[in-house]
Amino acid sequence: MIAHKVLFLVLDGISDRPCEALNGLTPLSAARTPVLDRVAAEGVCGIMDSVAPGIRPGSDTSHLALLGYPPQEYYTGRGPLEAEGTGIHMTAGMIGFRCNFATVDKNGLITDRRAGRISETEALAEAIRNGVDLSPLGLGFRFESGAGHRAALALTGDGLGDKVSSNDPKKEGVRPLTVRACTDDPADAKTAAACNEFIRQSADILSNHPQNVRRTEQGLPPANLLLIRGAGKMGSFPPFQERYGLSGSVISAATLISGIGKVVGLEHVPVPGTTGSVDSDLDAKVKAAVRELDRKDFVLMNIKGADEAGHDGKAVQKRDFIEVIDAALEPLLALQDTLIVVCADHSTPCSIKDHSADPVPVVIRGPGVRVDRTVRFDEVSCAEGGLNRIRGCDLMPIVLDLINKSHKYGA
Repeated sequence: MIAHKVLFLVLDGISDRPCEALNGLTPLSAARTPVLDRVAAEGVCGIMDSVAPGIRPGSDTSHLALLGYPPQEYYTGRGPLEAEGTGIHMTAGMIGFRCNFATVDKNGLITDRRAGRISETEALAEAIRNGVDLSPLGLGFRFESGAGHRAALALTGDGLGDKVSSNDPKKEGVRPLTVRACTDDPADAKTAAACNEFIRQSADILSNHPQNVRRTEQGLPPANLLLIRGAGKMGSFPPFQERYGLSGSVISAATLISGIGKVVGLEHVPVPGTTGSVDSDLDAKVKAAVRELDRKDFVLMNIKGADEAGHDGKAVQKRDFIEVIDAALEPLLALQDTLIVVCADHSTPCSIKDHSADPVPVVIRGPGVRVDRTVRFDEVSCAEGGLNRIRGCDLMPIVLDLINKSHKYGA
C-alpha cells in the first residue's frame, strides 16, 4: 500500500540539550509522550541537520529547507516572509522587515524586547497605519500585526535597498540602535533613512495610545517602540504544486511560517484560538489539519509553544507543553492513507535561550515505511533509527519517494 496524503508536522524548537532542572534530561526526553512514542515505534526515525551540520538555522531557513527550497538559493531575508504571513502581499523587489512591539522606559532604555509578550496589537497597528507619513521621502508602507508581540513592515517606492542594519540591540538595558546602511549604495541609505523616520513617528504614536496608557496603569509593559530587523528584498519561489505535484495548505499561528507557506503556494488556513504560544488551542489546530487532508494532498502544520519556552529558558514549562502537544496529537494516529512526518525545525536549548546547531529528531510513519527498532521520540533515541542522519533538504525527496511521486535518476 502507498500513502497518497502527507501531514508534515513541525514541532518548532522542541529539540534541546540536557537541562539541569530536569536532572540532565532534555525536555523532550523528560516528557511523557505516548503518542509521539507510538509514532516512533511504528515509523522510521533519524536525526536531521535542518540546513547543515554546525549551522544554527533560523525558523525561516529551516522551514525553507524542510520544504525543499534550499535557503542558499532562495533565502532573501526573514522580513519579506514575515510580511507575507501577516497579510501584506509581497511582490518581487519589495523590501520587508520583521518587527517586535517593545518597551522603553522614560530614559529611552529598552526594558522588554517583547513588551511583556503583548497580544491583540491590531489597534496599535491601525494607529501606526493612520498616523505615520513617509510621503516626504517619496515612499509608502504597509504595516500589519502578527501573532503576539510580532508585526511586519513593508516599504514601497523606488530606489530602495535591503542592505541595512537593525535598531534592535538584541538585549535589554540599552538604547535602541540607529538603522544604518551597510553599503555605500544610495538605495540602502534611502531605506535606512525611511526606517529611522518610521521608528520615530511610530514611537510618538505608540507612547500616547490609549491601549498603552491602560497597560501602564495596570503595571504592564507598554508597547511603545518598534524594533525592526530581518531586512530583505522579496524574491520569487517556484510553486509547490508545480515542484511536487501536490496541492497543499499551511496551518500555523506564526506569521513567518504562514508567510513561507504562502510564498511557495500553500493555502493558509487560519484557526481561531491558536496563538503560537503555550496557550494555543492545539485541539482546534489538529482538527483543522485532519479536515484539510480531506481536500489537499499535503498539509504543513507548525506548533510553536515549545520554542518560546526554550527562548525563555524555562525547561519545566517546555517539558510540560510537550506533554500538552502529545495529548493533542492523539487523533492523528487514526489517519488512513497518510504519511505522517514529525520533526523539529531547529533546537532551542534552554541553556542558551536561542537556536543551536544540534540535530533534531525526525520520524516518518505510514504505509510503505520500513519500521526500525526505535520506540521513543527524543533526540538520542531517534539517532539510532533507520533514517540515520540527514539534512532538511533530504526530507521532501524521501517523502516523495514513499508516496511514489519521485522521478528516476538516470535510465
